[in-house]
Amino acid sequence: MDFKQLQSFVTVVQEESFTQAAGRLFVSQSTVSTHIHQLESELNTKLILRTTKSLQITPKGRELYEYALNILELKERMIQACSIESRRIIHLGASTIPSAYILPQLLADFGKLHQDIYFIIHQSDSQGIINGLKDGLFNLGFIGMSCEDSDFCCQPFCKDRMVVITPVNEHFLQYKQQKENVLPELLREPLILREKGSGSKKMADNFLAHSGISEDELQIIARVNDQETIKNLVAGGMGISIISEKAAHNFLQEKRLLVFELPQAFSERSLYLIYRKNYLLPSYVKEFLGFISQSKLQA
Repeated sequence: MDFKQLQSFVTVVQEESFTQAAGRLFVSQSTVSTHIHQLESELNTKLILRTTKSLQITPKGRELYEYALNILELKERMIQACSIESRRIIHLGASTIPSAYILPQLLADFGKLHQDIYFIIHQSDSQGIINGLKDGLFNLGFIGMSCEDSDFCCQPFCKDRMVVITPVNEHFLQYKQQKENVLPELLREPLILREKGSGSKKMADNFLAHSGISEDELQIIARVNDQETIKNLVAGGMGISIISEKAAHNFLQEKRLLVFELPQAFSERSLYLIYRKNYLLPSYVKEFLGFISQSKLQA
């Protein structure tokens, strides 16, 4: 019995699939099958009942699973304790808003208390982060939309608000002077939107749908996967956009953009912390989760 066999077994149980387990471990399906067969032969018991359509873990398999989780965690702790490189690594996946406007201060504050922990951060849109967690690439994810997948624990950790931003010029300043709702007229302007898979794009879509506006009626001139680029395009006069108020904050302070509020029901959203339910989180990742829950972020 070795660690690779136990890791294959644990991953099959978590994924409920030999194929998906192989993909997550970056090995062939035959390798995973061999590892399971070797375990069953050594223990002289059936761990997994497998048919063409289903996979069932036996009672002995469930018992081994609990032991294997603890063994693999102890292995990780042993490596960290005995390694020359004593720092502990947390792999984070973060969508644009958390990555650019929340994590920098949060990680700096955490780092002052835990100098032996450092982070590897991958930025993508929210759906990309969810997919990365499924593939085992990250310990934790920070995303701009909720996830209903039962395999995940997804909890709000911070509030955000969506706004319409426009260039600062006489044309849009006239909108500011109008007292009535100017949004229907504003949305006839050239529009820059986020890409599919973005939490910001999903919020914009919800607002447009509830306003009875289809994309065919909009003058969409660009789809961009970066908030900073969108702000610069809007400030340069290319069009308007619907983005996070957190992202727009510095340009608003510098008076490089005008902001128009959306109806409250469609503007406010939560940002979410997400991780796999069945993954055994290292103790230092749990420390980071505890720090987030005690931070002054508005949840």
